[in-house]
Amino acid sequence: MIGHELAGRYEIITRIGGGGMALVYKAHDILLNRKVAVKILRQQFVHDEEFIRRFRREAQSAGALSHPNVVSIYDVGQEDDTHYIVMEYVEGHNLNEIIQQRAPLQVEEAVRIAIQICDALEHAHHNQIIHRDIKPHNILIGKNGRVKVTDFGIARAVTSSTITQTGSVMGSVHYFSPEHAKGISTGEKSDLYSLGIVLYQMLTGKLPFLGESPISVALKHLQETFEEPRIVNPYIPQSVENVILRAMRKNPNERYHSADEMLRDLETCLQPERLKESKITFVGGSDFDETRVMPAIRGSITETLAASGTGSRADRTVASDKAVSSDTEENRWNSTGLVEAKNKRKWVKPLITVLVTLLVIALVYWGARTVLGWFDIKEVDVPYVINKTEEEARISLEQAGLKVEEPTVYTEKADIAEGTVYEQSKANQRVKVGSFIKLYVSKGPKLEGVLDYTGKPYSEVVESLTALGVSEQRIIKDPNEVFSEQAPGTVIEQKPAAGEQFDPNKAVFTFIVSKGKETFPMPDVIGKKEKDAIAELEAKGLVVKAKDIVREGSYKEQGTVLSQYPFEPKTTVSKGDEITLTISSGYPEDALEFKFDVTVSPAVAGQSSEVRITYTDARGQNIEWGKKTIKNTQTFSVKVVLDPNTEAMVSVFRDSQFVDTFARTYEEVKAGPDSIQETIPGTEPPPENEPAQTEETDDNGESSTNTTDQTQQ
Repeated sequence: MIGHELAGRYEIITRIGGGGMALVYKAHDILLNRKVAVKILRQQFVHDEEFIRRFRREAQSAGALSHPNVVSIYDVGQEDDTHYIVMEYVEGHNLNEIIQQRAPLQVEEAVRIAIQICDALEHAHHNQIIHRDIKPHNILIGKNGRVKVTDFGIARAVTSSTITQTGSVMGSVHYFSPEHAKGISTGEKSDLYSLGIVLYQMLTGKLPFLGESPISVALKHLQETFEEPRIVNPYIPQSVENVILRAMRKNPNERYHSADEMLRDLETCLQPERLKESKITFVGGSDFDETRVMPAIRGSITETLAASGTGSRADRTVASDKAVSSDTEENRWNSTGLVEAKNKRKWVKPLITVLVTLLVIALVYWGARTVLGWFDIKEVDVPYVINKTEEEARISLEQAGLKVEEPTVYTEKADIAEGTVYEQSKANQRVKVGSFIKLYVSKGPKLEGVLDYTGKPYSEVVESLTALGVSEQRIIKDPNEVFSEQAPGTVIEQKPAAGEQFDPNKAVFTFIVSKGKETFPMPDVIGKKEKDAIAELEAKGLVVKAKDIVREGSYKEQGTVLSQYPFEPKTTVSKGDEITLTISSGYPEDALEFKFDVTVSPAVAGQSSEVRITYTDARGQNIEWGKKTIKNTQTFSVKVVLDPNTEAMVSVFRDSQFVDTFARTYEEVKAGPDSIQETIPGTEPPPENEPAQTEETDDNGESSTNTTDQTQQ
């Protein structure tokens, strides 16, 4: 599908996800010039007419939802056998990826995410749409922190034939509600059960039910209890655990009645007055589908009920009366046994009378001593110990003859220093010596643990810290960013260090952020010797691997760099980038070498002349051979290299004037000798009294010869 233009409008870019029902692609909406997500039905379902009909109807229903926490549906259609739904594209991660990376999440973050999911469910339920597959994979978290719920309505479009093919109920077994696992009709409360599991997983980092197979997990949803969240993570407030416990009741009647009710509970569960509320309890104490150990039935039903404790009080009373009645009837037929039983119990009543009498005497004695003691105990004023340290408060109370009631209550107080008494019982009162005084001591502000933020994007770090209550003004980015192997914008150093404790209301964070790899212009090493080129590149921090060097024949000298890849000269590169060099291995097999022996005389015999020679061959044009000053006739050897269908030329300049050119073709060299002698003569000096001739050029460019009497010069 990648590269395909769906419906002439949606250009498929890349695959970004998928499940058992459909595949999801990132696409470009050509008409509106925006990125969209396109969900395409898997091919095995395209011939199920009933499924396709319900798929369209449910997709249209989901398209009717308009909520900031629901992925918007833009379009639905069909092209040949391709059935698709076009949705809003969310740039970010799904909740499952976030849980895998850093669970357990902070309580505030987890509740914030759950509130947005619950808000989306409330809107959907109001529109008679049940999600049926709430799980972290279907929860998208945008880069702005916005939560988006996706896949609304798709789970309801499953036919009986589809279930038969897959061999299971549609959905994710780890997030099933008990009624979903049973295969009975599911409703709004099933979504709330699944949301409870998602919140459990965010706060504990684990699933409540695990098993070796989907069936074993489904059975646990039906029969077993889960490990309570605060046992796994003791930092979860009781109010938040209560939300999870209620949402995950196996009996739907004991769950929240609606998403709106659960939403209101989530919005208030982190209020200070609720954080330490009592643990929620349920009538009957257990869920209707939990596994129970039932006593074996022996004797009468009455005995079984009595043993199990399941009968009512009235039932047990009737059963007891019947047992006594039965015993009486039996004693009537056995008068001897009855007399013996009565004789055996004669001593019980006198014993009880004696014991009760002794108990009453003891109580009267204790009461009298206590009353008398009230009149003898000295009274003292309770010292005012608020704002003192706990140690100072204890010393002050003990000196006054009072005692500290244990245990002392320790509470986190943001505005009171750690170890300071912020409240006491019986303040400004007069009490008996030895009375107990309750102390309430501050634990200081709630401290959070510093996470290891190195390697994470700075923007995500700021978002994480602000979610904990750290002001952005106290999150400092060091202006001196440094080059590193980390991507640009990534934290490479932090202060305070990971593992330290900090007060979100006071702590100051400082981060050093990466500028990415150091960049510089790519050196030009083409034409240089292999050794020199490698040394230059490695000095810049670039990597040249010997195994990647390419060697090929050329008309450049052996060992000469022919090309560099993948960076051309002056393009931007970074330290650590790998460079591949192509090196000349020498001339090709069909290359021919030829030597011009050029004999040059000075322009004027006995006088100095500057000789300059250039050549053109398979290696290039007008290559400088060199310069030399001569006074006598000299021979210069100029070697050239020819390839098929080329010609080699040697040009001679004397005293900056072009003198002559000598040429040989490839065929001539191949058929002839390996060298040739060429001569460039000079001129004899004129006699001493004979005028020298000079050639001049007139304004029309024509040359003329003048004779000058040297004796007159």
